[in-house]
Amino acid sequence: MKISNVKEYPAIWLQCAACTGCSVSVLNAVNPSIKNLLVDEVLPGRHINLRFHPTVMAGSGAPVIKVMEDTSKQKRGDYILIVEGAIPTAKNGIHGVVGEKAGKPVTMLSQFEELAKDALVVIALGTCAAFGGIPAAHPNPSQCLSVGDVLQSRDINTFLVNIPGCPPHPDWFVGTVASILLSGLPKPEDLDEYRRPKPSMVN
Repeated sequence: MKISNVKEYPAIWLQCAACTGCSVSVLNAVNPSIKNLLVDEVLPGRHINLRFHPTVMAGSGAPVIKVMEDTSKQKRGDYILIVEGAIPTAKNGIHGVVGEKAGKPVTMLSQFEELAKDALVVIALGTCAAFGGIPAAHPNPSQCLSVGDVLQSRDINTFLVNIPGCPPHPDWFVGTVASILLSGLPKPEDLDEYRRPKPSMVN
């Protein structure tokens, strides 16, 4: 297959108030492996282009902040936003910082808001992202919220899928992403009342 026939799906992995365990879990995926997921075509004719992930990327500083900005502008409505961890909201989010721009801190909250509004889908990966988890537990001085709560409080209507777990099994994430690439966004009947994909969340 010629490379021109392969559709690229840009992905941004935003790490917020978390322990990186969700990333480690996905990196330990076996079938497909993380190499198959990120380097090969995850499905025939479909390839994930992971443009930002703080744990595995080599870049740092302003250039990688620009990568996120460029992706949101150039691929509006076509990129996948993966969020790991709860989102600090106290004092305009200053307790959680992604980096700097023009000498000023870029908070996780502001970066999430900017990226979420133009994403194809937001995937809240792990219990902290999906439901707040440990970072949102009492007394919660940084006022961490789940991804869904931030979306709702900011009136951002981008489609949300929750994949909880501490950590989530890599198959739950890989299967969800593969399903989106193959069939598009889940239908209402494909998610339970907590916006979890039913095929992965078997009681």
